[in-house]
Amino acid sequence: MAADTLTAQDYISHHLTNLTLGFHPEHGLTFAHNAEEASAMGFWALHVDSLLWSFGLGYLAYRFMRGVAQKATAGVPTGSQNFLEWIVDFVNENVRGSFSAKNDMVAPLALTVFVWVFLMNLMDLIPVDLIPHGFAQLMSLFGADPHHVYMRVVPTTDPNITFGMSLSVFLLVLYYSFKIKGAAGFAAELTMQPFGKLGMPANLVLEGISLLSKPLSLSLRLFGNLYAGEMIFILIALMYGHNLLLDISGMTLQLAWAIFHILIITLQAFIFMVLTIVYLDMAHQHH
Repeated sequence: MAADTLTAQDYISHHLTNLTLGFHPEHGLTFAHNAEEASAMGFWALHVDSLLWSFGLGYLAYRFMRGVAQKATAGVPTGSQNFLEWIVDFVNENVRGSFSAKNDMVAPLALTVFVWVFLMNLMDLIPVDLIPHGFAQLMSLFGADPHHVYMRVVPTTDPNITFGMSLSVFLLVLYYSFKIKGAAGFAAELTMQPFGKLGMPANLVLEGISLLSKPLSLSLRLFGNLYAGEMIFILIALMYGHNLLLDISGMTLQLAWAIFHILIITLQAFIFMVLTIVYLDMAHQHH
């Protein structure tokens, strides 16, 4: 959606609204036509764009890695094999440095998390109007109003995606905490530290908050950084206009922020992976 066809407020709102499918009180199962309708659909509404892009990027990563693995050779490796081996070695080094127990699932999980989150973050480098505008024009061929067609292409700017991933990690933490320590051991860990038996109520409150903060901080850190990055791209795009000098200035700012943003999207994927490894290591430790 071009910035010069909407007010600044409408332009920002349009870019921050997901393609939402849900049950509307008046129209039944339908796509939301504006941000207000999307909010009115409530908890069970689906952000179709976030789901499509996240699963699509995950599938592309799976196909790429599977294809490279099938063609891998012990002789002279191809460029793609070298690249994938470098990523695998990088992840393995972090697992060996942060995970002290024995669990063959942790390294593949860390690799999946790093690659998947990085690819979702990478979508933030695509010009903000390119895919949403193209999708709106495509849907207009089928009679849709392009001003009511939404498409967000960065899944990690959707808290539903980041919370879903962090809750998956949290469930694994709980599973291994019970499996390794047993119910009694896990309960003792939550109630006997740091003040011993006499401080059990206080221990439970402190350790419970610490435990529940893990998925919350894991998801909000990723969401907040990518959402802020997306907002800056949108605000810079508002500088575009029919004035050539203004266009060049805006594109220069976009390029400068994109170059800096490469560090952010990589760092956030790395942090999400490392914290996943650390949380699972804590779940395997006997205190």
